Amino acid sequence: MASASEPVTFREFCPLYYLLSAIPTKVQKGFRSLVVYLTALDTNGDYIAVGSSIGMLYLYCRHFNQMRKYNFEGKTEPITVVKLLACFDDLVAAGTASGRVAVFQLVSSLPGRNKQLRRFDVTGIHKNSITALAWSPNGMKLFSGDDKGKIVYSSLDLDQGVCNSHLVLEEPSSIVQLDYSQKVLLVSTLQRSLLFYTEEKSVKQIGTQPRKRVYLQVCVSPAHTGPLLLPGWCLLPSGRRGRCTLSRGESVPQQSQH
Repeated sequence: MASASEPVTFREFCPLYYLLSAIPTKVQKGFRSLVVYLTALDTNGDYIAVGSSIGMLYLYCRHFNQMRKYNFEGKTEPITVVKLLACFDDLVAAGTASGRVAVFQLVSSLPGRNKQLRRFDVTGIHKNSITALAWSPNGMKLFSGDDKGKIVYSSLDLDQGVCNSHLVLEEPSSIVQLDYSQKVLLVSTLQRSLLFYTEEKSVKQIGTQPRKRVYLQVCVSPAHTGPLLLPGWCLLPSGRRGRCTLSRGESVPQQSQH
């Protein structure tokens, strides 16, 4: 076991040949042969979701070693981001280069779970490439951001098969990351990071100055300290990471590390 002082590195312990072999390297579209590029990835304990340049979503079930595929009807366009969620029903959301967002409610063999594949579409709001997606833990809320700074909130009623969407925030630069916890949406753009309080519909910037370069990740720690205090981490372009407490009133930096 590595000691605390040793540097931590990421390694590929097992090449995923079984997954890659189930995804074609080329497809035929009429008289054209198209190379398939892998453009988006997300994983959890049950699935590996892979988006592609041909608008096909590949979903690998880790328990049954089966590959399924789902596509966007109409124009073939790259999938730019995918986001899985494991709750009462398994859900996967995918966004494309033209601003389309689709949610798939997956079939489950377990008693009382969904028995038919269902699809929900977020249409008419995003007009540009989707860059980030974030779920609420119960799967009833989905937030999507695009490269023009628009953030859309979609409310899903899985029992009624209804999805209602509307614009909740618009930033002057591209959205690079979203995270949601306890009615607070954390947003990172090319210029700044902020907290959007979904009930009050108010915004609080993290830090005091806009960033000249990408202010990358801001995330909430799984160990919540209370309804009004969220421990979080932020990663700066310089490679430094900062620890902060995110509250209703302000974000308080605690320490920064290299």
